[in-house]
Amino acid sequence: MSGGLVALLDDVAAIAKLAAASVDDIGAAASRAGIKAIGVVVDDTAVTPRYVTGFRPERELPIIWRIAKGSLRNKIVFILPAALLLSQVLPWAITPILMLGGAYLCFEGAEKVYEALGGGHGHAEEGGAAVGSAAHEEQMVSGAVRTDFILSAEIMAISLGEVAQEPLVSRALILVVVALVITLLVYGLVGLIVKMDDLGLKLAQSGSGAARTVGRGLVRGMPVIMSVLSVVGTAAMLWVGGHIVLVGLEEFGLGGPLHFFHGLAVSAGHALPFAEAVVEWLVETLGSALVGLVLGGLIVGVMHLLPRKGGKAAH
Repeated sequence: MSGGLVALLDDVAAIAKLAAASVDDIGAAASRAGIKAIGVVVDDTAVTPRYVTGFRPERELPIIWRIAKGSLRNKIVFILPAALLLSQVLPWAITPILMLGGAYLCFEGAEKVYEALGGGHGHAEEGGAAVGSAAHEEQMVSGAVRTDFILSAEIMAISLGEVAQEPLVSRALILVVVALVITLLVYGLVGLIVKMDDLGLKLAQSGSGAARTVGRGLVRGMPVIMSVLSVVGTAAMLWVGGHIVLVGLEEFGLGGPLHFFHGLAVSAGHALPFAEAVVEWLVETLGSALVGLVLGGLIVGVMHLLPRKGGKAAH
């Protein structure tokens, strides 16, 4: 009897060790996958703050929370099952779907450039909603969640590529961990960014001279930082979208454009050996952004300029 109990305890211990090892493996794989997708995480962080511009301070964190919930829903409810299913039955379909998503990002980025040049109006104006109103908030949250869907799809696709050889259940668990950690990271950082001006105001009103100086600097600097982030967010959409399209074309045997920019980057890096890695990254990024701007501009032309030619009012 005691021997049977000892054997049972040995089995339980073995199962516990196996479970612990599995958890460690999942954590390590999730870490590798998340690091691989860090470039898109930076883009997502840069894009999001512009969606809370113009709202009262007390609405900023609730709006970010709504976007974060939408982002997590995108990743776990929609993207994760679709990615796992496609990876099992139609792995070839992932690339064209990602390319469509990349084209959408190019359109979003190019449209922002078009609007900045005076060729169109912002989303709030298009919808006729007053800035800061409830309707405007709905429009901004919906727009942010739509844009996040594409970035989240790219994050999950990159992560899936890193763990493609894992069993299906392990793949699913790893992607859930990636979705949770990256969503927390991105929207935690966004929350800090958009509340820095409020922190600056509190410091400026404190009793310490050094704190007041720092606070005044934050209050004066945050509008500039937000404007810079808005520009970075637009550039990021063009860069990521263009890169997705270039990589997709290469997978379909049309790698000329991607190889051209890579060769250009390598040559530029060799010309400046003291900053070779930075120069190569910058040239390849600019190449992807240029492709994104051209492709996005063509889509903007179809969506905005052609209706105007036909005598309709462009929105």
